Amino acid sequence: MAKQVVPESARRRRRPTKQGAVLSEGLIVETALRMLREHGSKGLTARRLGTTLGADPSALYRYFRSMDELTLAVGDELIGRAMEGWHSCGDWRSDLRELGLRIHSAYLSHPQAAVLTASRVSGRAHEIAADEAVLGVLHTAGFPRPAAVRIYHAFIDQSLAFAALDAASLTLPQAARAADEAVWQSIYPQLPAQTYPHIAASADLLIRHMNDSAYPVALEMLLHSASLHLVAGHATGEARQHAEQSGKCEVQTPAQAAQRDARTEIAGSVHWALSCNRDAVGDLHW
Repeated sequence: MAKQVVPESARRRRRPTKQGAVLSEGLIVETALRMLREHGSKGLTARRLGTTLGADPSALYRYFRSMDELTLAVGDELIGRAMEGWHSCGDWRSDLRELGLRIHSAYLSHPQAAVLTASRVSGRAHEIAADEAVLGVLHTAGFPRPAAVRIYHAFIDQSLAFAALDAASLTLPQAARAADEAVWQSIYPQLPAQTYPHIAASADLLIRHMNDSAYPVALEMLLHSASLHLVAGHATGEARQHAEQSGKCEVQTPAQAAQRDARTEIAGSVHWALSCNRDAVGDLHW
């Protein structure tokens, strides 16, 4: 049977550990992060963690019911670090762009922990705060609740999926990682154009960009798609209101209304999305 976890104020160790530290959830999570970075997920055990902290391993279970609960706390800590110091600037695209890049960066700072936790749902404080922040940004921007939830879902899953993918690459042995990166330079340029005409024509660009994370580009695409959705929704609402006020029964479809009323805004948004992303991923030569 799992041991009962009591509030930290009631379980705080009265005496320092052999290392001179007083146990706390924060100290245990910080130590676990360091051990994951140094030894990987297989090296994180209650026994090793207790030894590193200078405490009996059984003491850890006064703070976490299991090592899995500790894993969830580690993931929540990464999200908390991503959110630290973030404040909404009032522009929903800028807000989500910054949040996405912060999440990606925080996970890549601890790639072993990212691989272990990116697919988990902790329900802990930092995770909940991040969810509330994203949904709040989308609602304030004017997205209807169903659309806000769909975009939130895509945004969070995309951020964590790229974090896990890029982190997995960073955790490879150096020789394996170097070999993977060299494939773009050693194999693809040699493929015959008669058989692989599109790869041959794109070889220089593939060599230049394929070892870089595609996350900033994918994030910009998601934000642009969401922007088109918002513009189309506003245009449809305005068209319906105009038709009702003028007594007309016919209302344009969302696509027709967006094309009529938002063509200039959409074109400008496309140009902005492509140009602003260059600072994040370099000159893409679109």
